[in-house]
Amino acid sequence: MGNLIFIHGSGSTASSWHYQTSYFDGSEAVNLPGHPEGNPCTSVEDYTDWLRHYIREKGYHEVVLAGHSLGGAIAIDYGLRHPEDLGGLILIGTGARLRVHPDFLEWCRDGLRDIDTWLHNWEPLYVKVHPELQTKLLEDRKLVGPKIQLNDLLCCDKFNVMGEVSRIKLPTLILCGSEDQMTPVKYSEFLASNIEGSQKIVVQGATHLLIAEKPSEVNQIIERFLRAVQGED
Repeated sequence: MGNLIFIHGSGSTASSWHYQTSYFDGSEAVNLPGHPEGNPCTSVEDYTDWLRHYIREKGYHEVVLAGHSLGGAIAIDYGLRHPEDLGGLILIGTGARLRVHPDFLEWCRDGLRDIDTWLHNWEPLYVKVHPELQTKLLEDRKLVGPKIQLNDLLCCDKFNVMGEVSRIKLPTLILCGSEDQMTPVKYSEFLASNIEGSQKIVVQGATHLLIAEKPSEVNQIIERFLRAVQGED
């Protein structure tokens, strides 16, 4: 098996995967362009193109992509367009379509004028995150800023591969939190019912940020999946 690469969600950074990169030796989490360095891409497809260039430049092969939210959309798009590069997909808190609630878009637009209120609006989403990571994630979100997050959420809002996702034939793990309000369990159910041979697991008591809220459980699930893909189970 090749490299394990983690892809963060909207307005976030690689630090959202702290508990995963600390656990999985040789794995890495990428910072998407504009997060915070450089210019962001303006569509999921463009983020995928950037990631493919990165993977090919590094000489990686048989990559397992693990994506959260926007990162999951990028992984799905990658699996549809360039499956030959991949050994598997791990789709976390994501969906084949990612409609964004207008309130979230409005928070970001307001944040262009008042960044402190914008950040305060996002704080409740982090209440279940381990305290030692919570501060870091909020600091990084502020560093990336509302303009980039708005861009990312608009990328998500345009994303819709509900009619195509059944073409994915890669080993696929689908994870979601039972209390996720941003990408509800039904999103994962749709993926599982349309990706042949996929495995879906609902992490009880977790919300959209399950990778930081329930890291031990999430890591163990990912580890079992990787062993199965590698033929160790």
